[in-house]
Amino acid sequence: MKTKVYNLEGKETGEINLDEKVFGVKVKPEVVHEVFVAMTNNQREPWADTKNRGEVSGGGRKPWKQKGTGRARHGSIRSPIWVGGGVAFGPLTERNYKSKINKKTRRLATRMCLSDKLASGLLTVVENFDFSEPKTKVFAAFLSKLPAKHKSYLILTGTTDNDKVYRMARNLKKIEILRAADANVMVLAQKEAVIVSQDGVGEIEKILIKND
Repeated sequence: MKTKVYNLEGKETGEINLDEKVFGVKVKPEVVHEVFVAMTNNQREPWADTKNRGEVSGGGRKPWKQKGTGRARHGSIRSPIWVGGGVAFGPLTERNYKSKINKKTRRLATRMCLSDKLASGLLTVVENFDFSEPKTKVFAAFLSKLPAKHKSYLILTGTTDNDKVYRMARNLKKIEILRAADANVMVLAQKEAVIVSQDGVGEIEKILIKND
């Protein structure tokens, strides 16, 4: 399958062959959702931590005698039903949110996301990212020259120009820059459009077809 290639002036300069094993995959939303949820779980950190009745301070003795006061019987102010008492079954930092993701399933979901972007006209291939000068305004001008305008972009670079593009685009809102080899379901789902260099296409195909 083929798609158009643009230069840094936003002009069409030719076409590139894309591997259908990566960019022509049938999309199954349930697979993409499974991988997305697993990836978000793996980034989650258990911050909440509560103390049980054995960890809170106070309550060394019975608050009042068992009988004769007219009040309910209590053995300790550390009871969970007391204000300031321990928490029963509260969250702990030991909780593990990690989810296992099968490598082939993760790669398949990434291919599905790329295929969906291409089919929806949300994937643009450019010749390279060899800008005349590494300035943010130059990169912003480049985005304005592309045929389609979008609200957010994922920029996928080759292995050599990642640092330069990152310095140029890091201050622009709703722009994320990654090496093409690091493309994943989470960032592809969070950004509306994808811009990838020809070298980046080669890196993506090399990674996502590997061992499959």
